Amino acid sequence: MIFRDKLTNGIRVVGETMEGYRSVSIGVWIGAGSVCEREGEHGASHFIEHMLFKGTEKRSAGDIAEEIDALGGNLNAFTSKECTCFYVKVLNENTEKAMELLSDIICRSKLDGEDIEREKGVIIEEILMNDDSPEDLAHETLCQEFYKGDPLALPVLGTEESVSAFTRETLMNYKTRMYRPDNIVISAAGDFDFEELMALCEKYFSIESTLPERNTKYGRQCGGRHAVFVEKDIEQTHICMAFNGFPGDTDGQYPLYMLNNAVGGSISSRLFQSIREQKGMAYSVYSTPAFYDTTGYFTLYAGTNEKQAVDVTRLMLEEYKRIRDEGITEAENERSKNQMKTGYVLGRESTSAHSSSLGRAELFDRPFLSEDEIIRRIDAVTLEDIGNILPTVCDFENMTAVFVGRVGEYKEELRKMIEEA
Repeated sequence: MIFRDKLTNGIRVVGETMEGYRSVSIGVWIGAGSVCEREGEHGASHFIEHMLFKGTEKRSAGDIAEEIDALGGNLNAFTSKECTCFYVKVLNENTEKAMELLSDIICRSKLDGEDIEREKGVIIEEILMNDDSPEDLAHETLCQEFYKGDPLALPVLGTEESVSAFTRETLMNYKTRMYRPDNIVISAAGDFDFEELMALCEKYFSIESTLPERNTKYGRQCGGRHAVFVEKDIEQTHICMAFNGFPGDTDGQYPLYMLNNAVGGSISSRLFQSIREQKGMAYSVYSTPAFYDTTGYFTLYAGTNEKQAVDVTRLMLEEYKRIRDEGITEAENERSKNQMKTGYVLGRESTSAHSSSLGRAELFDRPFLSEDEIIRRIDAVTLEDIGNILPTVCDFENMTAVFVGRVGEYKEELRKMIEEA
């Protein structure tokens, strides 16, 4: 059963009680991601996520680690372009201890100056590690170019320069501005009593209210055709292509899920079969949609030997043009539906997954869809629905392509191929 309520300070609480489980998963969702950051704050959302584990007024970083291990639980966090989430999973008898620990790191972190200086080095190493992963670099560059000039182009980690310049005042000001009751959701799923959960939330999450401020002015794609080349001395060339997509919870979302499975989202997909299985020209080849609150895009990816980059790019474009012109088959659509339903149901077999779905939906003011409703929406997708989105997601006039590797010798040939696609 789903429950919703608000704390006296305005924090939204949403929970789902689940029979047959002995665990409880709790998430604290904050509408603070890279799209919210101003000049001089790039990477602040992610940096603060790290810092909240470094110690509070009554706990050291070691205390935090020891306490969650003593409970046998899991405490972690992540930052994305649109939000930050701190989450914990414990046995039901440890719900209050977990809630108190979670609230302590979020509400009473010290953000110590010496810890900040030390953590700068850690995050700069994380940035460098990301740059050393060519596949990650290709996807990050693709997003930066596809949304060039828009807040979505900003990297979640920030840059070496922005992170190095952080001061305690910068981080405190950002946290005060973004970690406010109207911008926070607490979600829970598993074995608990909702009234008792509300009492715990009231007891521990006593954040003072401030004036609301939420950034919704993002999601503008730069438009046009772009080919971007990142020269890197590596064995493979990593190819990424982005096309227009859709925001989350809009009419195009489920048809795009079905199309994705047919294009490159499964081992029976067009790209996987033609490029890997039939040609043997790539090990990793796939497609994936990205859904944000106000926008979205659709990506094709392949990693291949540099001497095959031109041929693989041509195959990707030809296959995708064929889909644009002919659509997919009824058999592909039905196969995609079964893959989607199975993947969704299996992925929901944990309290963590339920808490995450609840929290994300509530944070972005979207309706929470039951398992039956999700399956109904998947089953309802027709070939006509998929055909209706093809002019958007197969718009070659508005596409961005990124090539990472030793691309100098083939740059002009690849550029021309994208321009003429």
